[in-house]
Amino acid sequence: MAAKKAKGDDWFSSLDAELEKKTKEIIEDVGEQNVARLELNKTLIEDFWKVWKRFNKINVHFALEPSYTNWAVFPDTFPDGDWHWRPGFNPAAVQTIQLLDRSMDQGRVGDALKVNYVEADGKVHLRVTFEYCEGEHYYKYSGWKRIWTVHTLYEQPLDHANVDDLHRLFADLVRTWYESHLRRNRDVLIKYLKQTFEKIETFNQ
Repeated sequence: MAAKKAKGDDWFSSLDAELEKKTKEIIEDVGEQNVARLELNKTLIEDFWKVWKRFNKINVHFALEPSYTNWAVFPDTFPDGDWHWRPGFNPAAVQTIQLLDRSMDQGRVGDALKVNYVEADGKVHLRVTFEYCEGEHYYKYSGWKRIWTVHTLYEQPLDHANVDDLHRLFADLVRTWYESHLRRNRDVLIKYLKQTFEKIETFNQ
């Protein structure tokens, strides 16, 4: 009986050592991801806030996620005054950052620039997409539904995401998006997206 017990202990001791090693590896990996996500999200939120303010100056209203009420404190003038990070806000916990166009003209409501963290090939990837509605279609059993198109603008493993590449991407996109509003011509934006980026998905809603 003693020998059988010892054999069982050896089996579990081996498994326990393996699980302990895996625990340390995963904790270290998650910790590194959180540090990377913390700095990247702070940069992206600040970038999107600057874009939000630029469009706001021409009375184009965007919704920003996460909302500035969650992450910013404005001790002076909103929105152009100085601000600081809200105590208790954790940028690393943010999974999605997006700018959503709320303009009612030309079917723009829902046009959105999105940054998401997704799992792909066993790794966390940073994915940047732009989605927009291309119209409506009537379905016999479900009625009218909006047809959405999604373009992937950028995707890299989190540890390979490059802020300079993202800023170049955002500069070109925002320049075109802004011009389309000034000209009151949404087709300027749609044409740019279709000619520049892959269409990855179409869905109804």
